[in-house]
Amino acid sequence: MLEAVAGWVPGLPVRNEELPAEWGVDDAWVRTRTGIAGRHRAGPGVSTGDLAYEAARLLLPGVADGGDDNRGDDRAGPGVGTGARVGAGTGVGAVVSTGVGAGAEEGSLAADASASGAAVDAVVLATATPDHPCPGTAPALAARLGLGPVPAFDIGAVCSGFVYGLAVCRGLVGSGLYDRVLLVGADVYSTLLDPRDRASGVVFGDGAGAALIGVGGPGDPGELLAFDLGSDGAGYDLITVAGGGARDRARARAADGAPAREDTYFRMRGRAVYQHAVERMTASCRSLLTTVGWDPAEVDHFVPHQANARILRAVAQRVGIGERRCVTHLDRVGNTGAASIPLALADAAVRGRFRTGDRVLLTAFGGGLTWGTAALRWPAVDMRAAVNPGADGVSPGADGVPPEAGGMRPGAGDVPPEAGGAPPPQLSNHRIPEGRKRA
Repeated sequence: MLEAVAGWVPGLPVRNEELPAEWGVDDAWVRTRTGIAGRHRAGPGVSTGDLAYEAARLLLPGVADGGDDNRGDDRAGPGVGTGARVGAGTGVGAVVSTGVGAGAEEGSLAADASASGAAVDAVVLATATPDHPCPGTAPALAARLGLGPVPAFDIGAVCSGFVYGLAVCRGLVGSGLYDRVLLVGADVYSTLLDPRDRASGVVFGDGAGAALIGVGGPGDPGELLAFDLGSDGAGYDLITVAGGGARDRARARAADGAPAREDTYFRMRGRAVYQHAVERMTASCRSLLTTVGWDPAEVDHFVPHQANARILRAVAQRVGIGERRCVTHLDRVGNTGAASIPLALADAAVRGRFRTGDRVLLTAFGGGLTWGTAALRWPAVDMRAAVNPGADGVSPGADGVPPEAGGMRPGAGDVPPEAGGAPPPQLSNHRIPEGRKRA
């Protein structure tokens, strides 16, 4: 079952008006095409592991700022965090926390898991921007959180990573192997963006979201009901960072002389990605709704990967879910990759949008190509909010969102003509069936 969710974005928003002048864009141009008003960018020296740590410690009371992370002088810097937490194993809602926190203090010690009051048996990190090609970032995150020698590993499903991670964590808990797993989706896409590429530059932001997955029974609030996952490697080149991997190195080694290395920037073929994203997420949602026996009208909240407003609206329309039931957060943070769904969940939770037992449908699409959909019941959460202003003096507003972030709702004119039309063909997916022991 889903026990808790939290999110963290670094620094202050980069508004559309602050984007590079050489891109030749203004606020209206960006909002009309993407639905995005601002995005957050990590500062110099701040990596995926830093943001993952900040999001995770919101769910682990007692974990200190910083931790022993072996990063030298790097700091996470100021950022905005939101979280909604359910009391572990008790069914009693704990305080929802939201606030702005200062960066990690160098040399401080991370608390032991037993002191945090939320023992974690394993850590799963979904990211497309790991701190290093080798080793994975999850083990370092677990050590920094003071979780001891727990198993920890990364998942590389790009923007589908959080949904894939939920499925993996449900399997780990449902099998009886572990009682509680920490899942984090975190990406620092700003480290991969070509400064000349305005198409990607206006869309992507940095952020991290975290969740605790624990043991639960059938019908319990927070129950993870079922999943629908899929991939299509024939489209691997639609979303890529071509350089830096084994393929790139092998080609360089095989060639004569010293050839130029492959492109190390993030590249995306936008029109083709749009079409695949809409078709794959639509088909996946329809398939899973059939599996769990929900009519689209029975879905209380639809939380798609926050790619851009056009994709979100097109998928919702095709699935048959009205705009009022769609949870959006990208207007304030942009596309944050694997962090986008948990960030949207945490934001909606602190706004009091969810009620215990609500039917929630998550769906995502990412590089690979990969896609996935999850159906769950929202857990019981005490919606009391605690605001913790940080050193930079920025405090969230009454709804838990910093006043600088702003907000908007895309209008009907944001949907391109290709969003409509006939239903997409049914695509093959792998469904994870319901097990006897539930997570």
